[in-house]
Amino acid sequence: MNPRFHTLKVKDIRQETQDAVSIALTVPKELTTSYNYKPGQYLTFRTILEGEDIRRSYSVCTGLQENELRVAVKRMQHGKFSTFANEVLKVGDEIEVMTPMGNFTTEISEDTEKSFLFFAGGSGVTPVMSLIKTILHTAPKSNVTLIYGNRGFDHIIFRDELEDLKNQYMNKFSLMHVFSDEKIGNNLQEGLLDKNKIEQIYAAVLQGQTIDEVFVCGPEPTIHAVKDVFAEAGFDPKKVHFELFTSPTQSKPSPLPNVPASQKVDANVKVILDGEEVLLKLESDGMSILDAASKAGADVPFSCKGGVCCTCKAKVVEGEARMDVNYALEEDEVEAGYILTCQAHPVSEKLVVSFDD
Repeated sequence: MNPRFHTLKVKDIRQETQDAVSIALTVPKELTTSYNYKPGQYLTFRTILEGEDIRRSYSVCTGLQENELRVAVKRMQHGKFSTFANEVLKVGDEIEVMTPMGNFTTEISEDTEKSFLFFAGGSGVTPVMSLIKTILHTAPKSNVTLIYGNRGFDHIIFRDELEDLKNQYMNKFSLMHVFSDEKIGNNLQEGLLDKNKIEQIYAAVLQGQTIDEVFVCGPEPTIHAVKDVFAEAGFDPKKVHFELFTSPTQSKPSPLPNVPASQKVDANVKVILDGEEVLLKLESDGMSILDAASKAGADVPFSCKGGVCCTCKAKVVEGEARMDVNYALEEDEVEAGYILTCQAHPVSEKLVVSFDD
């Protein structure tokens, strides 16, 4: 099923820190199935601000057992939607919300017997919370460790809830805070979650422990650091899952791709969406497949347009395409022919792309 926007009502807004709120949504009974989510997945919000169509994705922060659809939104400097969510949005308001998406998840059942390790930076804890709470509640044979980086105590999102979880699951949940701007008398817990710090934590705390799966969500340097440290330790890279937390729409737009002369084509592109076909003429060094389809009138799904989420994911049915960047698709998805259409350009004279596969 292709992702769909529906209008949902804001049920509750909770101030989590001085610059972050969590927002709970009411889902009508007829849409309950559409908004069933896997822990770690995200929702895309859409609203019109100052005449501009604004879309932003935020991860669900509730465990499956809580029966609540809630996301956390941290106010970012110059962030249009995050400022709106923190300062303007109120209980009872209606807002367009896309059905859940995302690959930052894993199968969890009462028979799951694994040791899970999580790294989170700042608001990157949001999908991690959904996963941790679901694992602790659902899988009694599993245990969880969270390494959580923030500027200081006052910036910890879900601080009280994390402490409650630690007390409730004393033998199953370990929590380590790392602060970049606050001294707490322990060098291991002071500094940025960069490669040097993660190497220190690995050597002091993690080495020799059984670790079955690693999840990391936060800034790009933290993600690369975790991947590098565990690769160098001989850990299976397929068991390291990551999700980038960033706002690519706030950065400078990328220049058009520098396509080698041998790959330059004037392509005939067919885009399939909900059984309908859109035909495009598209140069390999021109606009993205997503932008071209949107310009032609297709209601193609998208959110970040930065290669970070997978809202615009589609499958190449015929021909070839290349992506400028990819922070969202797993290696096996790329091998299976999936692309992020916001980053994709044709490199064959005929290209068929389907959002329906």
